Amino acid sequence: MNKREIVQAMMDAIQKGDFESTKTMLADDFQFSGSIPDPINKETWLGMSVNLKAAFPDINYHFKVIGTQGDIVRSTTQLSGTHSGSFNLTNINMGIIPATNKTFSSKPEKTKVTVKENKITSWVVEPSDGAGLKAILGQLGVK
Repeated sequence: MNKREIVQAMMDAIQKGDFESTKTMLADDFQFSGSIPDPINKETWLGMSVNLKAAFPDINYHFKVIGTQGDIVRSTTQLSGTHSGSFNLTNINMGIIPATNKTFSSKPEKTKVTVKENKITSWVVEPSDGAGLKAILGQLGVK
C-alpha cells in the first residue's frame, strides 16, 4: 500500500470502530496532537478513540484524504454524533461525562498524517475554531 492508502485504511478502521486493526497501522512512537491540550501517545489516543466510540456510537468522522507530499498525507475530518453513552476522559484527566443525549457537529479540521516505513508516526490536527474536543464539549453543554 502507498502512504495515501495506509492513511485511508486507518481512517476506515477508526470509522468502523476496528481499533485492533488501527493499532497495527500505528508506529510504537505514534503521537497525536493539535485538537487536545497536550500531545498524546499511541495507547492514550487509542483509548480515547475507543471511549469516543462508546460515548457516541453513531460517530461519523467524515474523513477525506486530500493529498500526499513526501511522508505527509493531508486530510480533513469533521466529527458529528449523538452523546448517548458515558464519555470517559480520565486518560487525559478530565473525568467521565454522563450521556447528555445531545448531538454535536464540529467544524472541519485539516490534518497532517505522517507515514514512515508503512506505519503512521504522527497525526497533527491544525487547530480550528469550532472543532476539537473543546468544541464538542461546548456543544454538549459540558464545561
